[in-house]
Amino acid sequence: MSLKEKVVQGATCMCNFGTTPDTLKVLTQSKYYINDHESNKKLAATHKDIGPTFEKNTFGSCKKMNNSPCSAVVTEWSGYYEKEKYSPPDGYILLEDSKATCPIGGKDCIKIIKTGQISEPTQKQIQNADEELQSHVSPFINLKNSELTFPYEHLNAK
Repeated sequence: MSLKEKVVQGATCMCNFGTTPDTLKVLTQSKYYINDHESNKKLAATHKDIGPTFEKNTFGSCKKMNNSPCSAVVTEWSGYYEKEKYSPPDGYILLEDSKATCPIGGKDCIKIIKTGQISEPTQKQIQNADEELQSHVSPFINLKNSELTFPYEHLNAK
């Protein structure tokens, strides 16, 4: 699993035969959250999230059905991480390279474009951040004081 992101509610998925992406909804559990310091948005997605598990349940027009409207249904997931299981629903965590099967598109036709994870730093994390490292990563922002700084401003002074 080295350095692969876990998939959460809100992940963007796309079918190889569709024309538009859709957003993954976690319907199998409401207890386990990832990368969400308030634990109310980013439910962990597992291989048990099957059926009509997308916001719109469509990937637009389906090339396999002569460009008729897609009706997205997941019958199974592959490429999940079998060393991390959430109970209920006894599901293994999905990873960024997991793929889903649709009865129309076939095995592994649905891929994950974005995992749904976003950075949500807390005030405590900002206070504990290494100042020197942060000055190299974001040289114009002083996160600890929440103020903009311009380290080379003195070069333009008159």
